[in-house]
Amino acid sequence: MTSVSTVPAVVAWDNPPHLAPRGTVVLLPGRGEDPRLYERFGSRIGADAYRVRAVADPTRWPQDAAEQVRQLRADKESPRPFVLAGSDAGALFAVGLAAGGDVEVDALLLAGLPVPQQEQTTVPWEDELAARTSCPTHRGRLEAAGRVERGALYAPLPPAWFERADLAAISVPVLALHGAEDPVSPPAHARAAYAAAPAAELVTLVGGRHDALNDISHRTSAATVLLFLERLRAGADAPAVAVREELHP
Repeated sequence: MTSVSTVPAVVAWDNPPHLAPRGTVVLLPGRGEDPRLYERFGSRIGADAYRVRAVADPTRWPQDAAEQVRQLRADKESPRPFVLAGSDAGALFAVGLAAGGDVEVDALLLAGLPVPQQEQTTVPWEDELAARTSCPTHRGRLEAAGRVERGALYAPLPPAWFERADLAAISVPVLALHGAEDPVSPPAHARAAYAAAPAAELVTLVGGRHDALNDISHRTSAATVLLFLERLRAGADAPAVAVREELHP
């Protein structure tokens, strides 16, 4: 995909001023997406004192998106842990950056990870919307001018991206969110891809479509991410903070 438009600036959602930042989440958007589409996710995670940054769409500006990520990682104002996140093609690109050693990360957050499959070249806009989300609010945001490039969701991704995105080479924790009814990245195929990561956990969203961070279950997605971030901050050897107890064995 190519574009002659200006590279979007990094979009920021900060921790409340009265709370010290607890970590940094840098998000790579999906195919054709404006980073502002992640306002709902970013503001919710930011409210819990994590700094969230959304960079440019890597399918249109791969070098610029990668440089924005590197600059954020090098910024001394970016508190650790540093989590690289991505949705759709952004998730694939994020794995490639981490696996290739381009960016040092403490964890990966992957939503709707694409898998190689036969591409669809002509998909009506209504069908693309339905594949993305069942959330009426998010559908409205996608309909807004300038928020997403129509038809981009089914644009082919470079084969080299799949080759670079070696999940077996990722030693840091990975949280994967995936819609159980994702028609773009079939869950069975995605599950096999996630299984290659040595330290990955997969959360399947019942009834979910492709935009796992912005779908109808976006509150559950955000809560799942926050639990992951809190465990990441505590460290693998930290004692459990909350334990689910069985009242009726």
